[in-house]
Amino acid sequence: MGQSGQTAVDHLVELLDLTQVTPLVFMGKSPTVGPPRLYGGQVAAQALAAAGRTVDPDRFVHSLHGYFVRAGDPTEPIEYSVEKIRDGGSFSVRRSVALQRGKPIFFMSASFHRLEHGLDHQAPGPMDEVPPPEEVPTLMERLVPYPERLAIYQVFPRPLDVRYVGEPGWVPAGERQADPQQRVWLRIDGTLPDDPLLHACALTYASDLTLLDSVLSVHGEVFGPGGMIGASLDHALWFHRPFRADEWLLYDCWSPSAAGARGLATGRLLTRDGKHVATAVQEGLLRKVGG
Repeated sequence: MGQSGQTAVDHLVELLDLTQVTPLVFMGKSPTVGPPRLYGGQVAAQALAAAGRTVDPDRFVHSLHGYFVRAGDPTEPIEYSVEKIRDGGSFSVRRSVALQRGKPIFFMSASFHRLEHGLDHQAPGPMDEVPPPEEVPTLMERLVPYPERLAIYQVFPRPLDVRYVGEPGWVPAGERQADPQQRVWLRIDGTLPDDPLLHACALTYASDLTLLDSVLSVHGEVFGPGGMIGASLDHALWFHRPFRADEWLLYDCWSPSAAGARGLATGRLLTRDGKHVATAVQEGLLRKVGG
């Protein structure tokens, strides 16, 4: 049985606590039980953790842009090599490269900013349209009608509490209606230490999980048999306001375009009281199973 709750969260914290080899080189590991390919959110989160370890802690990450270039092997350690691009009066910029067997599997540019005061606004959120997380079925409850998927899910570590407001991307073809929105309540399923970089890494970890579902939602398509297979190509995040990744966040996602076997998805993350704390954009490769 896979870990869940605080035990799984503590293990996630361990995964993000990289081993420092030199001032700019870190080593990361993966869960001993998991999918056959490295989860992209894990690699992105660890790459951010490595970059953040080289920056003055009074500078908080405000954006990251990453590319997935090779499938990762969860049985192999991951080396994270950080390059100090610039340390200015207010900003620090880093490049973080994840390598396995000497080849890059992912690289990221991340920018860190010293807190300043300035203009402040945000677009209206959908909070009045969305039921609170307590009224939305848990992922385990959603999976009960699909015992094969439930059995697989129970084996993997589960540091996230994810609750789909609409239909998940794995609901079988014919049972899922087209929907322009994909909304998910999510949080780290336990308590994290009070480290802003750790919360940013945890949110990065979570942000890759459901975003491409919004591309499929437009067409009523699904992941898996009779549907699509997909892979993240690139991923970007902007952090706007302070937050805790172990408190509920609404991931409000939609897809502005899909063409050429690639789908673009964007999402905003909002606190329960509607505060817009982060924005994500991702493009993924999406192909018909057997196509």
